[in-house]
Amino acid sequence: MIEKVLIANRGEIALRIHRACREMGIATVAVHSTADSEAMWVRLADETVCIGPPEANKSYLNIPAIISAAEVAGANAIHPGYGFLSENARFASIVEEHGITFIGPKPEHIRAMGDKVLAKSTMKELGVPVVPGSDGAVDKVEDAREVAEAIGYPVLIKASAGGGGRGMKVAQGRQEIDQAFQTARSEARAAFGDDAVYIEKFVATPRHIEVQIMADAHGNVVHLGERDCSLQRRHQKILEEAPSPQLHPDAREEIGLRVTTAIQALGYRGAGTVEFLYADGAFYFIEMNTRLQVEHPVTEMITGIDIVQEQIRVAAGEPLSYTQSDVSFAGHAIECRINAEDPLTFAPAPGTITDYHPPGGLGVRVDSAVYAGYRVPPFYDSLIAKLVVHGATREECLMRLNRALEEYVIGGIRTTTPIHQALMVNDEFRDGRYNIHWLEEFIEQRAE
Repeated sequence: MIEKVLIANRGEIALRIHRACREMGIATVAVHSTADSEAMWVRLADETVCIGPPEANKSYLNIPAIISAAEVAGANAIHPGYGFLSENARFASIVEEHGITFIGPKPEHIRAMGDKVLAKSTMKELGVPVVPGSDGAVDKVEDAREVAEAIGYPVLIKASAGGGGRGMKVAQGRQEIDQAFQTARSEARAAFGDDAVYIEKFVATPRHIEVQIMADAHGNVVHLGERDCSLQRRHQKILEEAPSPQLHPDAREEIGLRVTTAIQALGYRGAGTVEFLYADGAFYFIEMNTRLQVEHPVTEMITGIDIVQEQIRVAAGEPLSYTQSDVSFAGHAIECRINAEDPLTFAPAPGTITDYHPPGGLGVRVDSAVYAGYRVPPFYDSLIAKLVVHGATREECLMRLNRALEEYVIGGIRTTTPIHQALMVNDEFRDGRYNIHWLEEFIEQRAE
């Protein structure tokens, strides 16, 4: 039985986890750096432990400090949130070795899905469609040329241990393959300490579709529908919606069945997201995230299921509280990521929030840990809020979201809110006619 959860994270997700725990009657322990001592999730937690200075590698990535905090506070479970240590198999193993419940998947599944080459081959064996490409890592430029010629240009060279767009290069033709291969390896080595890369067919104008799954330790697996995460800048998501405005219900049912069958065969436990490129009616697996996603609220809004609470129940050994037939999808939801960044240059814009007024009303949810007087620190990710809106239809959702954005007041710092406001009046976005490259073109046009 889970009685006290240490939240090994910060910001809006730390507050989100705290709220889920409180509604379940579970005490919380907030760990924090010295830069976050006055943060909202720290103020609201039942207990707090300072684990280090502002630098993440000395605090939120400091495994010994986090384990010590859990032991001192008597926490019998740790929730890693997303980012930081959430997909660190070593951390998950250490947590369990200390007799503490890790609220997440088994370490072996985190490790397997963290290796993009192994993840792809595993999913292929389990019947999940994948992008055509190399069978594993490619070590020599001569082999890279051979693979590229076999699958046809353009090709995408990707870091095996990568993420966030780092270690990824496109070669449009044979004259570009050598340089792209060497550059991708160099970037992968610098970013991840591992220069292994693999090659895939480059799908020119796909959508980014991901399927949310939940699995328990008793062999039960369900999917909670898909999210469309195609609006990206430099492979970083800006806005997500559920369901996808372009996916037919039959396609949703088909890919959902394939994913749940594969995850069940894998013996997976906990929340996870299986991500695909989707083009011309075909799905191509790209990766699996073995953690809670930033955009999980849009799924919660259309299903009515609290994914964080379900994570906690599953980690405690309980079976899923619903079956696939219990899951239904109602209406439409969109999430806008509000970052403390310049809306034109996207440069980080930390500072003190002088005025703060979140929007409200029917179907409006704001996940944020900021307040008037809060100083956004320069040491971490720039995400400061997620504005999530639900409507009976996508059109109603868009109208409500437009109103909510107009109401949202964040004074004293620059934010990306103007980008979302511009999207609300763009016909292509409103019609759902976009792909993973569309937003960057849209941003370039705004800057002209």
